[in-house]
Amino acid sequence: MRPLAIISDVHSNLEALGSVLKDIARRKIEKIVFTGDAVGYGPDPDECIKLIRKVSSVSLMGNHDMAVIEPGHLDYFNQFARKAAIWTKDNISPTSLRSLKAFKMTGQLKKDSIFLVHSTPRDPSAWNYLYNMDDVDTNFYYFSHRICMVGHSHIPFIAEQLPSGEIVLHKSSVKINSDNRYIVNVGSVGQPRDGDPRSCYTIIKNNTIQIIRVKYKIEKTQEKMLQADLPSPLIERLSRGV
Repeated sequence: MRPLAIISDVHSNLEALGSVLKDIARRKIEKIVFTGDAVGYGPDPDECIKLIRKVSSVSLMGNHDMAVIEPGHLDYFNQFARKAAIWTKDNISPTSLRSLKAFKMTGQLKKDSIFLVHSTPRDPSAWNYLYNMDDVDTNFYYFSHRICMVGHSHIPFIAEQLPSGEIVLHKSSVKINSDNRYIVNVGSVGQPRDGDPRSCYTIIKNNTIQIIRVKYKIEKTQEKMLQADLPSPLIERLSRGV
């Protein structure tokens, strides 16, 4: 398996995406895939979509991407996410909108036995979350690949299923065992929610899955959000990673 970077949940945060892409280049990883939510929350939707389309060999649809395309999905958002989605729809270019519409619900890397989805393999378009071990255990039955990469919750983890059915959780890295299977939440580039404000993404290199953290200029993103009159709770949470 050649080195691979998996990015997700960029949420129009150009500063975070730029820092992550620089880190990926520094690690000499050429193949990148994206598992959804290019937009929402942040101030730079056009720039982020353009970059994602440029660097990613697979680009998936997230629920915030879908909300820009299909306004009916706004009903599922809280007031702050809804306001940001409406702002995005009002400010996104026609070219970016066409790019979003081309995003897929699922993807796969057949040679590497990797399945890609934003939410869950069980029901991708329902936008459910993998919040507990029962959710994780159930979803192993809904893909046949060795590895499933997800985003959506913004909380990174690596779940390793042993041949016995036992599931072991890893916080930062794991060596891939050919007898085992994996579900990996790759974390959020643009809006981490695990208490660490640094950008998060995942790599597979040297037969190891590793969650990576990268610093970025949070204050610059916050200033842009303030100028765009985006909701203050969305601005403040970036500093705390929640």
